[in-house]
Amino acid sequence: MAATAGTVLVALLAGGCAAMPDSGGISRVELSQGSADKNLLQARVYPLGPAKGAKPRDLLTGFLDAVTADEGYDVARQYLTESAAAGWNPDAGIQVADNLDAPLTQAVTDTESVASLSVHGTEIATVDAKHSFRLSDGHKSLTSDFTFVRGKDNEWRIDKLAPGVIMNETNFRNSYRQVDRYFYAAPDPSAFVAGGAKEVLIADPIYLRRRTDPLTAAAKALVVGPSDWLAPVARTEFPREVGGVKVSVDDSHLAHVQLDVDAGDETSCRRMATQLFYTLADQVKGQVERVELKGRRGACTTGRADAGTPAGVSKYYQRADNGVLMVTDDQHSGDPVPGPLGKAQPGGTPLSTVAVARDGSRAAALSGDAHQLFSVPLAAGATAMPEPVLTSAAKAGDKDNALASPSWDGRGDLWVVDRAQSGRVVMVRGNKTYTVPVEGLDGQSVQALKISADGARVALVVRNTGTGTRSLLFGLVMHSGTTEAPTARIVGLRRVAPLLTDVASVSWAEADQLLVLGKEGDRIQQLYYISTDGSQSSDTPLQSGPGWLAISASESRGSVLAAAQPVLAVTEGKVYRLVSNQWREVQMPDKVSSYFYAG
Repeated sequence: MAATAGTVLVALLAGGCAAMPDSGGISRVELSQGSADKNLLQARVYPLGPAKGAKPRDLLTGFLDAVTADEGYDVARQYLTESAAAGWNPDAGIQVADNLDAPLTQAVTDTESVASLSVHGTEIATVDAKHSFRLSDGHKSLTSDFTFVRGKDNEWRIDKLAPGVIMNETNFRNSYRQVDRYFYAAPDPSAFVAGGAKEVLIADPIYLRRRTDPLTAAAKALVVGPSDWLAPVARTEFPREVGGVKVSVDDSHLAHVQLDVDAGDETSCRRMATQLFYTLADQVKGQVERVELKGRRGACTTGRADAGTPAGVSKYYQRADNGVLMVTDDQHSGDPVPGPLGKAQPGGTPLSTVAVARDGSRAAALSGDAHQLFSVPLAAGATAMPEPVLTSAAKAGDKDNALASPSWDGRGDLWVVDRAQSGRVVMVRGNKTYTVPVEGLDGQSVQALKISADGARVALVVRNTGTGTRSLLFGLVMHSGTTEAPTARIVGLRRVAPLLTDVASVSWAEADQLLVLGKEGDRIQQLYYISTDGSQSSDTPLQSGPGWLAISASESRGSVLAAAQPVLAVTEGKVYRLVSNQWREVQMPDKVSSYFYAG
């Protein structure tokens, strides 16, 4: 809303005082990459209570401003009657609206004691009681009714209102910040893992108030469990009901967490503490190094435990002249991989798309016409190309409607799309293939996919069979069956980035977000960071280069708190890295056709 009565906005400069320097040299200022700018502090809101003799219209304006304040809801409750203040639950949820509007004027006579006003707008998103963000479908109208009464002191107050809060997008972004809470990925009952499955954490993005005890708020949000969307593929060590939550951090960066839970079992205690550590450390970077969990019975301490996304930060590229697959890192310019992919293919026809497993042991390769999929060991003892594990149903010579986007999860399963069969999704385990049904496509066909390192979430590029537009969906991967007969299905599809009508490439870039190369309508192609909850992580998309067809990023690293690897892009045989939101060319010993991370 345009009105700001009852509110004082104080602009803050991030990082220090607001004095203007009058000397010194000129230095370059670079913005941080990725999601680091999504929580920039813009303004601090100090609310004012209701003015004496304020009419209902002024009270409504003041109340809507007060709910965005940084000091909790105490001042907002001053606008309510005693009974309404006691019954109102502001934590029931948030309605984020566009074009939020209230009556400009309202005349009330001295004899009236009851009045009503309504706020109207277009709902663009909601945040539920578990702090989970969700984009609203289409242009959903929003109406919120308020009833006012005149008290014995002749002062008007709000007597009836809906639970939760309502605010426009600007106030929402200023008052709330996106953070992650962490849960364990549900096990795959059909997978056999020697020595037991490694525990993997999944990031569940939520929105919390910016400056109201963020650590305690994050801990409280964690113990209530994962979002309704993520719950089918996530599990938590915390019991269903958890009592009081207290968090404090001492000078040694040890977070003391006191919970009303039974933490007497050492294994269970450490698992809860691990979830707490990653959740709290994500709120205040570098300020939490360890977590001490104290329950009503039992206690334990943990730090950067061995739980996170599978490691794998090597980079690979294909030489443009002969298609040989090379491996490189920051210390080596490039070496041929061991095995048949490290040499030119017989007949001189190079392979097309290549994807390397996250542990570096195998690579998936599509034939030059994209009709065949090979799973190739990257080992010196392997000398010849194996037989294909999958052959597309596409017609001869039809490359555009054949196999696409091979992608590895952290569990060692390979995923691919056969566009010739209405976008059939296929999982390859070992040398066997399994069709993975996708529930809820509704007139859309899968054109490409990118599986997450945790194997529980997948990004799908789908084409509308009617309009031909290519949009982005997130889905959950549900595993079942046995080791002899594994099954999987993709469920819980949610649409994200609804303005994108032409998605060219996607890549996981963080534990909770994708980097998407696409266009909004007739605009130029750009890069967007998009969270798994559907929110865009940066107001300003990143500029892409001309002729770019694909980008590559990686969320795979030894710790979910480690820095993400730079974004990579290839155009006209040249390689570029995104460093501090600026593209810089990488000097390569060879002209390349693709350059990518494992996965």
